[in-house]
Amino acid sequence: MRRSIAVLAGTAALVTVCGCSVQDPDRDGTARAPTPSDDGRTASPSASASARTTTDDRPSAPATGAPPPAVLWSRGDKGRDVRELQARLRQIAWLLDGPTGTYGEVTEQAVKGFQGKRGLPVTGRTDTVTWQRLLRMTREPGEWALYPMGGQPAAAPDPRCLSGRVLCIDKTTRTLRWMVDGRTLTTVSVRFGSQYTPTREGVFHVYWKSRDHVSTLYHSPMPYAMFFSGGQAVHYSSDFAARGYAGASHGCVNVRDETAIASLFAQVRNGDKVVVSW
Repeated sequence: MRRSIAVLAGTAALVTVCGCSVQDPDRDGTARAPTPSDDGRTASPSASASARTTTDDRPSAPATGAPPPAVLWSRGDKGRDVRELQARLRQIAWLLDGPTGTYGEVTEQAVKGFQGKRGLPVTGRTDTVTWQRLLRMTREPGEWALYPMGGQPAAAPDPRCLSGRVLCIDKTTRTLRWMVDGRTLTTVSVRFGSQYTPTREGVFHVYWKSRDHVSTLYHSPMPYAMFFSGGQAVHYSSDFAARGYAGASHGCVNVRDETAIASLFAQVRNGDKVVVSW
């Protein structure tokens, strides 16, 4: 018993100088004052095009004697195409949050800014000319750029999660299952470390719980922290709750649902298994 206490005390001391915090991935494009995202109302037309990753910041001379370009989306539209428009505007820092999939006032203002910067007619409506210019300056957004708040269904659990009490964490679907004897009791969306500070994969065990933990390394709060590998822990992240997958941790598993993580914290015990897998 004394030996176990000494080991735990030593481990806790190690963790007090470890920890993780949120960090921003780099953005593409020219920095400028960004605009938050917004909401819209009605159905959206469909459009598709292949993106090329280039930059083009030169103004366009207005065409003369030609009919105006067709409008693809404008204020009030809603749908996946609008979501892609917003994701591409975020890449070059014309939008701050989102995408939401709804074309409201803030998206309209962002489009106006983009058009004015490039010498296009400043309408706030996304026409074919505006869209083609945006395509040339951005890359095709991935699933997590389109849906930054998660919501992916959990995949089948890793076989190592099917026995005992397990925090079963899937990097592919970005989900955490709380499982007991093969039954899933809770599923939450999670976020991980960046490519420079990745969340470690493998089988671990919870060795320390800290309700109101603050990282001494990054000086950031880590509420409901359940440490499983060095300074890496499952914990609540207010940044994840606010910005979704626009950010990343320094290796921890971030949970954005505070009610859910509070419930997990009450149920999980030291010694419970943690499986992190792709």
